[in-house]
Amino acid sequence: MKKRVVGIAASIAMLAVAMGVPQGAVAQERQAREGLVWGSCEGGVPVTGAASTGAGDNPMECATLRVPLDYANPQRTIGIALNRIRGKAVHDRLGALLVNPGGPGASGRDLVRTVVAGLPDGLADRFDVIGFDPRGVGASDPALKCVDPKKYYEAPRPDQVPVTRRDENVLIGRARRYAEACGERWSWMLPHMTTENSARDMDAIRAALGESKISFLGYSYGTYLGAVYATLFPDRLRRLVLDSVVDPRGIWYRSNLDQSIAFQDRHEDFLKWVARHNPVYRLGATEKAVSFAWDAMRTRLAGRPAGGVVGPSELDDVYTLGGYSDVIWPQLARAFSAYVKKGEATPLVNAYRKHAVNDDKDENNYAVYLAVQCRDAAWPRDWAHWRTDMTRVHTRAPFLTWPNAWYNAPCAFWPQPAGTPVRIHDDAKLPPILLIQGQRDAATPYAGAVRMRALFSRSRLLAVPGGNHGIALNGNACVDRRLAAYLRDGTLPGTRQTSDAPDARCPGVPAPVPVAAPPTVRVPAGHAAGRVTGHVVRHMVRRPVERDGQSR
Repeated sequence: MKKRVVGIAASIAMLAVAMGVPQGAVAQERQAREGLVWGSCEGGVPVTGAASTGAGDNPMECATLRVPLDYANPQRTIGIALNRIRGKAVHDRLGALLVNPGGPGASGRDLVRTVVAGLPDGLADRFDVIGFDPRGVGASDPALKCVDPKKYYEAPRPDQVPVTRRDENVLIGRARRYAEACGERWSWMLPHMTTENSARDMDAIRAALGESKISFLGYSYGTYLGAVYATLFPDRLRRLVLDSVVDPRGIWYRSNLDQSIAFQDRHEDFLKWVARHNPVYRLGATEKAVSFAWDAMRTRLAGRPAGGVVGPSELDDVYTLGGYSDVIWPQLARAFSAYVKKGEATPLVNAYRKHAVNDDKDENNYAVYLAVQCRDAAWPRDWAHWRTDMTRVHTRAPFLTWPNAWYNAPCAFWPQPAGTPVRIHDDAKLPPILLIQGQRDAATPYAGAVRMRALFSRSRLLAVPGGNHGIALNGNACVDRRLAAYLRDGTLPGTRQTSDAPDARCPGVPAPVPVAAPPTVRVPAGHAAGRVTGHVVRHMVRRPVERDGQSR
């Protein structure tokens, strides 16, 4: 029976081509006429004709939307995987709230339950919360993958901080091979992997949902995606929340240089915290002493990787996580201390296996990350340009400059030419916009949020001290109250400032305290915490959600 159905479908497709009707247009017209077909979720894909599955009164449903591969020539389509949890309210509904956790390369479908669980004051009942895997990601079809992660990321990898030109050439070779592998597999799709096309996919989702306007909550890279959508479709937004804001003027090479400096500051925050808790970790009572211990550990791992797998590059991957959230600091400090003071490798190896081993999902994330960023905007093609910049920045920021460079280095050899990024700009049709930002955020530094505010005249910037990345619905009751007020009726906090100061402030969450054992860390799916370093969003460690001091 299945073969017969497939045969009939293939015959219809061939007939459409024979008649001169583009297959992509046929799919689009059918979907516009029939609407999305929602079903239960199995393995992240819809199963029609089955009851929806989920917890309590909020079942999860899945669907697939066909969108043009190329909006300028829409004959061929690709699949965008969606899921949703529908609000229960009958009256006072607020429509669809699309969510994106960042990346590029992270799954928005993995974020839906977190948002529904975290929205305060019954707001989840008034929204249909919609997740989507952007083109190339996760359950969307096709899903990009360029290399075998078991081979390409086999530990220990070469040290990401080159000492000699020979060391550098080894790393250049890895970056070039990755770019070539992507080109060999995906030459037909790479030209269309852009933030602009993802924003157009969002508008196709809006239309398929039958909504005249949507709301959007984006974290990290998701803030840039939201800003591009706002520029292209200003009259189709009801609410826009941008949390941990990408600098719209630095897309993308410049932003990575700025990010490396910000990560150095955050790494130094971690070293100072370890020094303050010297009675527990015994690595030194000053930042200078702890920094010396760090450098000694990294040097020793270069000659003798912990457990045969954690060398300097794996160490960098694990401890970059501490730049995204201080929740993980006690666990990182414990592993650091055990190795330096007692020669115990097990805590480091365990941290690596928990946070930094790259699997197929991480490889998909990374492939999409590069496909979008390398295509979005121009990168230097002359490696001497990279070497000059990284050598200069490394003297100021040795913690992440070279690791961040190699993460992005395939863009120097990318098989597709770069495009021109969308010029973000204001429009009178836009609603008020809420920006949320940590003042010492390393992945998306504070200055970027100030620049984004300057581009949107009706935006307000709500700032929180500290450097945690991804603030809303993550344990800060003050932020969540202001988020709820905005989502409910568009109320923005504070008064618009003309300086670099925020328009409103919330207190930060308490600093972490040392613990005897690793804490429980919740990472929203789509944020492969610490697994690979790089620009924006791969990591967002979650605190237990609190409401006015009460854990849920």
